[in-house]
Amino acid sequence: MINPFDESTLASVETQLAATDQLLEHAYPGDSGARQPVHTVYVPGDIYTAELPVAWGANALKAAGSEAGLAELAAKLNLAEPQRLAQLVAQKLASEPIEDLRIDFEDGYGNRSDAQEDADVLAAADRLAAAVAAGKAPSFIGIRFKCFEASTRARGIRTLGLFITQLLSHAELPAGLRLTLPKVTTVDQVNAMVLLAQKLEQTHGLETGRIRFEVQVETPQVIIAADGTHPVAQLIHAGQGRVSSLHYGTYDYSASMGVAAGYQSMEHPVADFAKDVMQVAVAGTGVELSDGSTNIIPAGDPENMAEAWALHARLVSRHLARGIYQGWDLHENQLPTRYLATFAFFREGLQAAGTRLRNYVHQISSTIMDEPATARALARYIHRGVTCGAVSAEEVSELAQISLPELEAIALNRTHA
Repeated sequence: MINPFDESTLASVETQLAATDQLLEHAYPGDSGARQPVHTVYVPGDIYTAELPVAWGANALKAAGSEAGLAELAAKLNLAEPQRLAQLVAQKLASEPIEDLRIDFEDGYGNRSDAQEDADVLAAADRLAAAVAAGKAPSFIGIRFKCFEASTRARGIRTLGLFITQLLSHAELPAGLRLTLPKVTTVDQVNAMVLLAQKLEQTHGLETGRIRFEVQVETPQVIIAADGTHPVAQLIHAGQGRVSSLHYGTYDYSASMGVAAGYQSMEHPVADFAKDVMQVAVAGTGVELSDGSTNIIPAGDPENMAEAWALHARLVSRHLARGIYQGWDLHENQLPTRYLATFAFFREGLQAAGTRLRNYVHQISSTIMDEPATARALARYIHRGVTCGAVSAEEVSELAQISLPELEAIALNRTHA
């Protein structure tokens, strides 16, 4: 049979698609497979200490009523395996109560004199360096500085510069360093942050690309600009590989949209629209996505605590089901439901995911014929559960009949299994 497409035709197609190939390779590299924290905790910049994470974990466990109370709470929330969840969450609160901590010099800190903020920034950097040296720092930690709007720009830039410089006066930057740029409205603000990152690297002799940052989406202008474009997608690529994550800001964004205070929520329709756009923007880029927070805190009388825990657990479960694997926590008493809901999410589908992955890897006939892309999704789901502590290596071995390195290889597309 004659092939109508000769070598010259193929060469022409290759030439036409060379730019597309380059775009896909550089702009859409896919999931890096790096660990993504399940939450980010924000605390005012002047109250951070190395002991804060441990204190939060102990206070959260006490508020829940220890392991027995966690089991009762899980049952009230209609979560499966309440006893097992309680055991796992109690262990988590003791070993790693905070996965990602942001030392806040923006809204949580407020406006103070330059001298006061300078002193607090330097002190926070000193404390963080000491915590890292002592092995007490969370896996991910950094600062949020003031935004690049005209009124706060100089202060935010100064805080960033002081913090990084003071950290480096002690040792290398922490491996899990995270820097948060809030209230972004234009791509130019991201371009400015790239310039500052480059300057920090040049000044301190850091490798190119070492300084990366998160972008907080808190204004409608970054979702849809005046010309109808979507800056939130453009800024990822303008960031030249430095944008690590997009974080939705529940209350600033809702207020900007005119939503009354009593109706501002992670599940309001304006929030869902913004996050839908953000989710499309990050797809394939390797940039992480985080939902926002709820300011309804489990504190006070038992009834209020029960209602707030139920709300928080539902909101956490909701964004996990939507494919958003991270959110914000504002109070230590939100940790029990953060982990109960998160662990339940990764465990409730574990049996089915493990069985399907086993059948795929070992080529066992079944009623579901999974393709490589689905196998990667199954493995990534289980891998996330292992990383946060919801799933054990023994369970992976038993259900999927593969080792953790094999699971990771499939999840990160490093094998043709």
